[in-house]
Amino acid sequence: MKSILLNAAVAAAVAAVLAIPVLSYAQSNEQSEPLTRAQVRQEFVELEQAGYEPADRIHYPENLQTAEARVAARKEANGYGPTSGGSSQSGR
Repeated sequence: MKSILLNAAVAAAVAAVLAIPVLSYAQSNEQSEPLTRAQVRQEFVELEQAGYEPADRIHYPENLQTAEARVAARKEANGYGPTSGGSSQSGR
C-alpha cells in the first residue's frame, strides 16, 4: 500500500514537471497568429524611423530598446496598439 502511494506521488510529480513547459509556452505567446513578412518589415521600418540603426553594433541593445520605446510611445499617444492596465468584469 505504501509503495502504491509513493508511486502515485512520484507519477504526479513527474506529470506536473512535464506539464509546466507546455503551459508556460502556451501563455508566453501573446499573438494568436504568427506575423507575416510584411508585418515584420513594417515593424522594422517603424524602428528605423524611431532612430534604430542596425549597423551600430557598439550601442546595439540600447539603441534598439530606445527605438522600441519611442515606437510604443507613438502608438500609445495615437491610440493605436495594445492597451495597458485595462480590466473588465462580467456577470454583475
